[in-house]
Amino acid sequence: METQESKPDKRRKFFKRAAIATLIGGIAAGIGFKAFAQGGACGWHRCGHAAGPLDPAAVDQHLDRMLKHLYVEIDASDEQKQRLEPIVKQAAKDLLPLREKAHAARKQAVELLAADRIDRGAIEALRAEHIQLAEQASKRFTQALADVAEVLTPAQRKQIAERMESFGRRWRHG
Repeated sequence: METQESKPDKRRKFFKRAAIATLIGGIAAGIGFKAFAQGGACGWHRCGHAAGPLDPAAVDQHLDRMLKHLYVEIDASDEQKQRLEPIVKQAAKDLLPLREKAHAARKQAVELLAADRIDRGAIEALRAEHIQLAEQASKRFTQALADVAEVLTPAQRKQIAERMESFGRRWRHG
């Protein structure tokens, strides 16, 4: 039987973990958005990072800018900067090939849709491929989130979580 003290402790742990995951989600969102963007605001037009193949050098530059902003926001120490950069950049490097596979699968979906005959087997195989790609990306993304969380202090994680919450309200227009 649980005591009253253990329930709040469990709640605190849960919310702490949720805040950490949210915090790291924001940090890694730059990676995720760049890795899986499928047209973005440009729609069918080929513009910006979201539409076509990403140049690894351009991704690296974007990550450098993103990290510089993060470092200032959380007042990161030199040691944290040295530890965070390789985590974020390696995750992006690992996610880029998955992005290219997702683009190829999307092209295949368009071809299947435009075909004279509907091939339900091919559609199902494509769906399974999408699920597998999403699972691989999710695992790598989660690993990066946990790695980043270990580098940050609880106060820094809380600071980023609060910032992400304010972004979330703006995105939902509420």
